[in-house]
Formats: sequence, structure tokens, C-alpha cells
Amino acid sequence: MIPHLETDRLILREWRSEDFEPFAAMMADPETCRYLPGGEPMSRIDSWRYLAASIGAWTLRGYGTWAVTRRSDQVLLGRVGLLRPDGWPGLEVGWTIARPYWGRGFATEAAGISLRYAFLTQPIDEVVSTIHPQNVASQAVARKIGESKGRFLEIEVGGDVYPCDVWAITRSEWEKRTGA
Repeated sequence: MIPHLETDRLILREWRSEDFEPFAAMMADPETCRYLPGGEPMSRIDSWRYLAASIGAWTLRGYGTWAVTRRSDQVLLGRVGLLRPDGWPGLEVGWTIARPYWGRGFATEAAGISLRYAFLTQPIDEVVSTIHPQNVASQAVARKIGESKGRFLEIEVGGDVYPCDVWAITRSEWEKRTGA
């Protein structure tokens, strides 16, 4: 049910039980979680719930996040994909890459193919990314996949307020950019 996507360096695939330990370790890292909603590392149980919800999204919505692995050695690098929690400003392409793999273009590569998947499979006119205003690295990823910075929002997530800039790309902008 969860499609596999591939790039030259990456495989985006379904979540597996062996992914939990590296996922929980990534989500326990304060720097990795710094700009995510809540801004705090996740406990193991919260990581488990998040992972279960990510898998469930595929059944409930027909899209979700993928486990992103490196083709060369199948190491789990992070999670990237499509999400739209209740109250969100639109269908989002989101990314979280474990800190040891930052700065290598993995987020851009995985977000780009996820964006393609969104426009090829979903009846939408726009894809967004909600990015904390201080998250310069994610802003760079958004620019590289063709998104432009839009309005500022404060979204309530689990009782916390998440400040974010809404970056977006329309279907027509994406088609023009990619020649699709």
C-alpha cells in the first residue's frame, strides 16, 4: 500500500519494526527537534505514537511519511513525506533528517520526490511546508524544491503554539519548474 520512491541516493519506503530504534534516537536529539512543533525531544513512547500515526495516515488519507534510507547501505536517515494534521494550512511536504546526515542534500532530494508524488497523486493546487522562522536549513530546502515563503502562522499543536512561516508551491509553478 505504501509506494516505494527512489532517487539516485535514496529509497523512500514503508516503515518497518527495525526502524523504531534509529527513529526514536533521532527524535530524542534536542537539535533535531529544536524547530519541530513543541521544540523538545520526544520520549520513546511519543516517538512510538508518532511513528504509528505516520503509518496510519497511509490508510486514513492515502499518503503519509516514508522511512528515508540511503541506497548504498540501507541506513535510516530520517522521515520525509506528506502530512496534513487537523487544522493544518494545507497538504505539507515535511522532512526530518537525523543530525549525522545533515548538510548532504538528503532532505532536498527526498522532499523533491515527495513533492512530485504529491502533485502526481493528489487532487491539490498547492503544497506547503510549515517552517519555524529561525530554521534556516529548512528554509534552504524549501527554496531548493521551489517553494516560496508566504504568511506567518501560529498553529496549536498538542496544546503548544508552533510559530511557522508557510512556504508553498502551486501546481502550475511546479509544472513550469519541472516541465511536468
